[in-house]
Amino acid sequence: MAGRIITARHGRPNVSHDVRISAKEFGGWWSRYDESGLHPDETPPPSLIELATRATTVLSSSLPRAIETARHATKGARDVPADPIFIEAPLPPPPVPFLKLSPASWGVISRSFWFLGYAPGGVENHREAWKRVDEIVSRLIDHAAQGDVLLCAHGYLNWMIDRKLRSSGWRRAGREGGNHYWSWRTYEPRGEPAALRKTSGATNAAAAAE
Repeated sequence: MAGRIITARHGRPNVSHDVRISAKEFGGWWSRYDESGLHPDETPPPSLIELATRATTVLSSSLPRAIETARHATKGARDVPADPIFIEAPLPPPPVPFLKLSPASWGVISRSFWFLGYAPGGVENHREAWKRVDEIVSRLIDHAAQGDVLLCAHGYLNWMIDRKLRSSGWRRAGREGGNHYWSWRTYEPRGEPAALRKTSGATNAAAAAE
């Protein structure tokens, strides 16, 4: 019997969202977000710690916020490989002049532009990101053959993984936290018994600053 695939979003990064910035400034803000670890007050929910404890394999994005999430979830008790294949889908600053908006608002606008094909200067485009997700899902399924596998990654990437898994013979068996920080989802091959379903929050496929 195959193990479960578990995807988790990272905890809250140590960067302020309480600013109003231009689209160009959003590019710098997003770079700082990518460089940031977790806020010192962040702690994982007990449910995620339990999933990490039971997992045969724990993996992480190579971005600091995901690495620290995996460290917190495992209580530092195991080495967690960090791989750039698991980083978030890009959020290039959109070509929108004059406006000053919150990072969250720019994230939604940027994601929309990117979804429609805006990927300047060699930025990974939407089609390329889906190819990366194909490889990610293949790896996760291989790991699940050995037991539960937990991936600590990012909101929009996890949504893409969700879409791919559910079209590849897997079903979502449990979840907690919607798309918020520390949220997680579990997947099982179709036809196997469902895990206890845990639901919190609403699905938001267009999660922005992840």
